[in-house]
Amino acid sequence: MATIGIIGGGIVGIALARSLGARGDEVTVLEKEGRLAAHQTGHNSGVVHAGLYYAPGSLKARLCALGRASMREFCDEKGLPFRDVGKLVVAVDGTEIVALDEIERRARANSVPGLRRLTAAELREIEPHAAGVAAVHSPRTAVVDYAAITEAMAQDVRAAGGSIRLATEVTGMALESGRVRVSTAVSSHLFDRVVVAAGLHSDVVARFIGADAAPKILPFRGEYWELAPARTGLVKGMIYPVPDPAFPFLGVHFTRGVYDNVHVGPNAVPALAREGYRWRQVSPRDTWESLRWPGASALARKHWRMGADEIAASLIKPLWYRKARRFVPELKLGDLTAKHGAGVRAQAWGRGGELLDDFAVDRVGPVTLLRNAPSPAATSSLAIAEHVIEHYVDRADA
Repeated sequence: MATIGIIGGGIVGIALARSLGARGDEVTVLEKEGRLAAHQTGHNSGVVHAGLYYAPGSLKARLCALGRASMREFCDEKGLPFRDVGKLVVAVDGTEIVALDEIERRARANSVPGLRRLTAAELREIEPHAAGVAAVHSPRTAVVDYAAITEAMAQDVRAAGGSIRLATEVTGMALESGRVRVSTAVSSHLFDRVVVAAGLHSDVVARFIGADAAPKILPFRGEYWELAPARTGLVKGMIYPVPDPAFPFLGVHFTRGVYDNVHVGPNAVPALAREGYRWRQVSPRDTWESLRWPGASALARKHWRMGADEIAASLIKPLWYRKARRFVPELKLGDLTAKHGAGVRAQAWGRGGELLDDFAVDRVGPVTLLRNAPSPAATSSLAIAEHVIEHYVDRADA
């Protein structure tokens, strides 16, 4: 039995704690917020992804498939909602057909269950109010409540004897006779192993133990509008665009949530703080760190047009509306009732300005570091936990 510290109380950190505790390790979770799932886990669309987009053979593709199955089993076991609402990826016009073909190719290579290619008439049988010339349908793409799932996992952690310490921000780490000393503002802990699943702060915590500064976390805010309750009938499940392969985000889309609300979004705008959920939340330090990163100028040159377009739509509602109306022509401006909220994605990027696409894990002695865990990390959380334990935690002495 080992004593293991987990830094981070999002769904991935709690999934790790649950798996380690179930096999008999002594686990302590350190979370800086006063509750679990306070950031990315509690601020996403709740989608359980089926694996349409990911490069076949990538870690994302493999762990998404495993994680989706595990997530369904977990929700069934705990009596939590898991709804197969289905997803349409829609080509609005002929210019998007080649990109849709590539999505279909990847989805079939990833064995996405029930996948179908649809004509314009067939897609409207599934989403009568959607517009498009063709689509790919994933009927087993589902929605859940990830915050509730995290709390249910946390109950398993505690039942196995694990400790979850909230409002406990880690301020330092150091190796000490082959073990790891973790310091907080009010306490000190000595662990045999540590796993860092700190999301938006993963690069900051990695520096405590002397890890490479790259990849750095660039926070992107994704904002959502809510459809008026009387108009949620415009969308039965999910309506997604064909993603632009030159841009790492999907673009505005429609998602019916697990509790039957329908939100429109997210967009993707640079956040001015690691936890910048609104434009007025600004951290000069976080912004300066992003601007002075060696890859900042290369990233800006490559994506400035898309970035300017996303920022404009964030600030000017009719621009957002026009993006959404391409897919649902019956949508009216007044149907977008209020900003539903926002999430901040911890996007990792390298020194050359490249945005990391796949999951990335690193290790410094007995410390394992999750350096990049974007979507579908929540879908894959139970599988990520098993992968990290097998390939990193249990090999820390190798």
